[in-house]
Amino acid sequence: MFLCVLALVVAGAALRLTERLDFRILDFQFNILRTWLPKPAIRDVVVVGIDEETAKTLPEPITLWHRHLSKFLAAMAIAKPAVVGVDIVLPDRSYESVIPGSDKLLLQGLLEARRAYPLVLALTVDLSGKPRAIHPPFLTIAGPGSAGYVLFPVDGDGRVRRFDERLGEKGEMVPTFPGQMARRMGVEPQAGLIDFALGARFEYVPFHQVLEWMDRNDSAQLTRAFAGKPVMVGMVLPFTDRQVLPVALAEWDDGVVEAPGVLLHAQALRSMLGPGLVKTVETWIIVLLTVVAALLWVVSGHVAMLIVVYVALTAAAFVSSTWLLAHGWFLPVSVISISGFLALAGRNGYEAVLQLRERRRLRGSFSGYVSPAVMDEILAGRVQPELGGASKFVCVMFSDIRGYTTRSEGMTPENIIRFLNRYFEEVVALIHARGGSVVSFMGDGMMAVFGAPKALENPCREAFQAARSMSQYVAALNEQLRAEGEAPMEIGIGLHAGEAVIGHVGSSTRHDYTAIGDVTNVASRVEGLTKEAGYRIVVSRIVAEQAGDEEELKPLGPMAIKGHTPVDVFGHDKIS
Repeated sequence: MFLCVLALVVAGAALRLTERLDFRILDFQFNILRTWLPKPAIRDVVVVGIDEETAKTLPEPITLWHRHLSKFLAAMAIAKPAVVGVDIVLPDRSYESVIPGSDKLLLQGLLEARRAYPLVLALTVDLSGKPRAIHPPFLTIAGPGSAGYVLFPVDGDGRVRRFDERLGEKGEMVPTFPGQMARRMGVEPQAGLIDFALGARFEYVPFHQVLEWMDRNDSAQLTRAFAGKPVMVGMVLPFTDRQVLPVALAEWDDGVVEAPGVLLHAQALRSMLGPGLVKTVETWIIVLLTVVAALLWVVSGHVAMLIVVYVALTAAAFVSSTWLLAHGWFLPVSVISISGFLALAGRNGYEAVLQLRERRRLRGSFSGYVSPAVMDEILAGRVQPELGGASKFVCVMFSDIRGYTTRSEGMTPENIIRFLNRYFEEVVALIHARGGSVVSFMGDGMMAVFGAPKALENPCREAFQAARSMSQYVAALNEQLRAEGEAPMEIGIGLHAGEAVIGHVGSSTRHDYTAIGDVTNVASRVEGLTKEAGYRIVVSRIVAEQAGDEEELKPLGPMAIKGHTPVDVFGHDKIS
């Protein structure tokens, strides 16, 4: 079973079967780090946003924004940023016939930008997955290495967490928008997880605001806002170009994880220009940690202890993983936690099945040798196998059949056994029904204890009620015996209560669970008084007082018993 659990968890670790759960945990960790251990961006990205106010200020369709884009690029030439990325897909054809001179304006802006700073233009694909073209002169003027696709791998839950340029149909490298911007700044991007714990939430400079600064020739403001910084311009409209991210990146959309695509590109570029993308721990390390967690198979014990062990393991794995994430490494913890859980649950579940089978076997094999209460205590582990016992207040019952020796003389051994079993079958059930335990049979007699091992609120009352039921049963049995042509029978029952030592008596190889003490001796002697007193049931004063049925008991006064001082006794159910 351990090997099955081990194979299962190792396969899960190697195949990353819990990836979706790990990514959810990763999102939670990113949010924890952003809240409690924020990391400032080493080189932050300035976002220029095309918002609703910009759309009102510049009423033309964005396809005809040649003049506005040219002015923006000219403004950047004054500001001298480190790099500019235009996350607006330029037209795929000429619009000279619509607005004469528009192409020339944009070409001039692109040429001026190319001479003043690194420029990267956004490329995209159509619905069929084919690249969407840009009017060739625009790309030519921008120069080589100045275009990249606005594409990211999307995880199974629809969220974007990773940067990877292996986006071709067969895993070929495809230049991406933030990747090209990083290259233009001298950083070669590598595949990895975007560090969403890096930097504060983004704010943006409105696009129309930049144009206003340009119109006012406010070079000082342009320089303060953009000089030496990477700049991205893109849409920040409410329902345009949105991506589902692990964290909320927009300062103006507090708590919303659906962010404009330009912020995703900006966060990826932040990561590349800072400490780098988050690397995933090698698979062999994950497998090794999973195997170590599976070694919890050796731990067994009480459920509460196992829960504590598992919670401690999971907490340690989560804290360690979060610490590693803060230092640029992603350690998936769900498979490690699941491995520990399966090991603990599997081992202890397996042991529970074995114990259940053993208890069933013991109950089936030995339930006829001890009373149910004793068997329950043995199976629950509360009756220890060592010799000795504990002192408890109990009520002890002795009973036997009157005239048994004479009766048995005329019966075969088989008939004797049949007769005794017929009698004991019912009276033992009556004793068990009242919580008593039959501890021994002595020919035609037996000894029972009330109050141990099963605790009873009032052992004397339960014992007396059991004795009454036994007497009533004998009366009914005698009617059957007469109908069968057999002689009726009589029984004697004696009850006494007090402290007794309850436990194992005998040798280490053969012992009985019984009650030892003066109370046992007195109960036996009181049972012997039933014939002399003429009552089927005789009880001591302590039993009479606690049984709660004194009006049904006949005071008999002190009576002498062998080897003991006289005992004050009461009788019930007089023999006629």
